[in-house]
Parts: sequence; C-alpha cells; structure tokens
Amino acid sequence: MKLSEFPRQGRFGPFGGRFVPEILMPALEELEAAYRDLKGEPGFKAQLAGLLRDYAGRPSPLYFAANLTQYAGGARIYLKREDLIHGGAHKLNNALGQALLAKRMGKTRLIAETGAGQHGTATAIAGAVLGLQTEIYMGALDAKRQQMNVFRMELLGAKVHLVENGGKTLKDAINEALRDWATNVRNTHYLVGSVVGPHPYPMIVRDFQSVIGKEIREQILTREGRLPDLLVACVGGGSNAIGTFYPFADEAEVGFLGVEGGGDGGRHSAPLSHGQVGVLHGMRTYLLQDEWGQIAKTNSIAAGLDYPGVGPEHALYLALGRAEYTTVTDEEALFAFRLLSRLEGIIPALESAHAVYAALERAGNMSPEEMVIATLSGRGDKDLETAISAVGETDGLGSDRG
Repeated sequence: MKLSEFPRQGRFGPFGGRFVPEILMPALEELEAAYRDLKGEPGFKAQLAGLLRDYAGRPSPLYFAANLTQYAGGARIYLKREDLIHGGAHKLNNALGQALLAKRMGKTRLIAETGAGQHGTATAIAGAVLGLQTEIYMGALDAKRQQMNVFRMELLGAKVHLVENGGKTLKDAINEALRDWATNVRNTHYLVGSVVGPHPYPMIVRDFQSVIGKEIREQILTREGRLPDLLVACVGGGSNAIGTFYPFADEAEVGFLGVEGGGDGGRHSAPLSHGQVGVLHGMRTYLLQDEWGQIAKTNSIAAGLDYPGVGPEHALYLALGRAEYTTVTDEEALFAFRLLSRLEGIIPALESAHAVYAALERAGNMSPEEMVIATLSGRGDKDLETAISAVGETDGLGSDRG
C-alpha cells in the first residue's frame, strides 16, 4: 500500500482515529462528508485556487540560497519561501481552505487555537475576507511572547481569548477551543491549524497544505531537472512538514527530515524523538508523557513548536522509517535565525530557524551534486522581541561559528 493512500478508515496505520465525546461525532461526520463532496467540486477548487493566487500570493518562490550553500560547504540549499505568503506564514493555505469549506457548509462562526499566533492570524484573515465571525483561543504564556500577533488578530476583527489553564500554551488553547465547539457545533466550525486532532482534520489540513510540496516539485524540476535529495521542515503539530513531504511520500529517493524543538537541553518539545504512544486531542500518536502517563510540560523558544504531540501521519512516517526526525536546541535555532538574516537577508520565524539549522548540518555532510530544500514556514517579525531577550543568555545572536 502506498503512503499517499493513507488515511484508511480514519487512521494512519495504528495512529490517528477519532477519540472524542459523542457530542462531537455528528460534527466530525458532517465535516468529513462535506469535505469529500466539495474537495473535487470544480467551483470550490476554482474559488480556493483564486484566493490562494490573487489574495494569498501563491505560488511562493523556491529560492536558491547561494550564500548559505557556500557557508555549509556541501549540498545546494534551496528555501521554500512560505514566509512570503500573506500573513507571513504557511498557515493561510489551510485557513482559507477550511474557512471556505465552513462557509459552504453554512457555518457563520470560526473558532481556532493558536500557539505562535500565526494560525490565529491566518484564521482572522480568512474570517475577515470571507465575512465570518472569528474567535481565537491562545495560551496566556504564548500571548505574552507573541503580543504583536495578538494585536494583529484583534486588528483583523477577531476576539482573542487568553487561556490561563495548565501550562498556558498551545495544548491548553486546544482544550478550550474543543469545549467551545462542543457547545456551539450548529453554527461554528473549529478551524484546526495543524495536522492534529480527530479524523478528518489531519487529512484535511494535510491536503490544503500539500500545495507547498506540489509547488516544490514543479519548481525544482524546472530549475534542476530532477527531484531533491532531502526535504527539511520544522515539526510542531507538523502541518508545514506534511505539506512539504506528502506530495513526495511515494518517491523513495527523496529523504524527509523533520525537526522538533530541542528546547534548552533538559526540557524540550520533541514527542517523535522522546515520546511514547498515547491519545490526546482526539488522536492516537506520539506524546510527551510523565511516568504516570500524564501529558508532560513542553519547552521551546519557538511558540509554534511548543506542543506535546504530533500529527498521526508523522507518527506513521516514523514507525515505517519513511522520515527521520531530529531535534535542534533553542541556542542552535537562535544561531540559525541570526545566520540566515545576515547571509541571505531573510529573517525567519524561530520555528523555521530550527529547520534551517538542521538543513545546514545535513548539507555540510553531503556532496555539491546533491540538493536540500528547507521550508521556511514563516517570517521572523513575530520573534524579534524573543530574540532580543535572548541576547546575553546565548551567543547565538552575538557571534559567528565556523
């Protein structure tokens, strides 16, 4: 069976599924039926393609990073520039798709969770352009370190609910959004921001984000006449990574490298690298858990990676050996944040900086005839305050490394 044929019956092998209260089952079944009816409908496809092209700014460029390549001293490095999409991140690909789907379903209200604020911003953008009431749940800790995105969401007309429960991060925001949805399913669509949650969300988000990998295929064949040797992307929930990987799932010669948040060494956000299988937010996948099976606290300088689980399709790729997953520490990500800014004039999101660091390391051990493509999931405006506060705590912004 080809990897591209998953999910089967709502599952990615032993992962995925639909572990939710009975009250949400009709909403999930309605969503799945509507998506299957609409995804191939010419009118829906044309409307979404028009929004992605004329409003979001697709296709995003595939940029040959000559200076970064020279620095690495190995494989040629290309960057997929999702940071140039309207709103500053790949999140709008999925937000526009789901918001349009919700409108076609007759929903009048969108709710969403957000960690780094990029998905919340994208949902607010989609709600504004499509005329849908929008409310966003965000952990209070994430909101504190992403104040600019909170202001942007409110400026775009969204109501932002700060979540003070638990660790005050993405996991807790998802919990509150699920509670809201269970109460307001008749008029509300829960616009999930990553390839997580109960079926059909991992499938729907993957499909909308696959525009990234489809464009990469066309662009690299035009530029180089062949497919890349390695695709690299950061992994929190995992939407930009699956969007990059999935169109190449059955191309065995194309390697996948997912990069998780290694945190400060002792504390991290790396369930694929250090987790165990469990159930969270309606899905069976790899999770960070303590010795009693309770969800463990996470830590990453990148708010968008600060999540204790991961999409079930990534769990399948890990189990089958189709993808490799590694970690990059906060200090290493800050180093890449600075390096890409100085070498290429591109300030990446701290999430994306994790992928840049891993791509640099891997490219340096490859030959000049090989190619690495790293997806820049977002731009770094939102992270400037975090980076400023990190100066003095790490040499990642203050000195070069050979």
